[in-house]
Amino acid sequence: MKEREVFAEIRAPLPLIIRVDGRNFHRFLEKKGFQKPYDKRFAEAMANATELFFKKSGFHPELAYIFSDEVSFFFRTVPFNGRVEKLDSVVASFFSSAFTIIFGADEPLSFDARVIPICEHELVKYLAWRQAEAWRNHVNAYGYYTLRREGLSGEEAQKMLRGMKASEIHEFLFSKGINVAETPAWQRRGILVAWEKYEKVCFDARSGKNTRIVRKKLVQLWDIPIFKTEEGRALLTRLLK
Repeated sequence: MKEREVFAEIRAPLPLIIRVDGRNFHRFLEKKGFQKPYDKRFAEAMANATELFFKKSGFHPELAYIFSDEVSFFFRTVPFNGRVEKLDSVVASFFSSAFTIIFGADEPLSFDARVIPICEHELVKYLAWRQAEAWRNHVNAYGYYTLRREGLSGEEAQKMLRGMKASEIHEFLFSKGINVAETPAWQRRGILVAWEKYEKVCFDARSGKNTRIVRKKLVQLWDIPIFKTEEGRALLTRLLK
């Protein structure tokens, strides 16, 4: 029956991205009384689960980009000789466990995963695409929950938003006293988790002198620029150097 495992040897070339995405979170968060459209407790749990993945999974991502309930991990090296089935299943299962523990959930929570081969020079383009999706999600989420507070049902709110342009949603929200351009940066642009290098002065016993050494620490960046700008590209270059 081994020959039936027809997908087991499919391998992905490097570098690559593995993106995890939460499953059926809206209903769970609503049941638990989380704030809508955004609750910082959820964002913190996503960032902390991502940090735990860096430290404990046995994988070595270069950086991760988070918005809502999805995380994109960028890798230059991966285990399992790049076997897609192993990468998808292990990353999704570890992250699901990590998030469930950190979130303190009283029921199972799950994430799926997909492997995305990418050339390194395309990374900014990929992250800019996901960041643009974060912005669209941000505007629509504020529009949806504002309409719900106006008394519309979920179906009615979704139908109304489908018939509106982004500029019209902006104007509607502004008329209700909500300026989406002034909401917290992490809601609009997402969060980065990455290794950041820094210098440390240490005493060298052999030479009897102080010396500077380079160390790295894992950081969460909650106020990131737009990736496709010069500032955004410079940040990514620095983190990936």
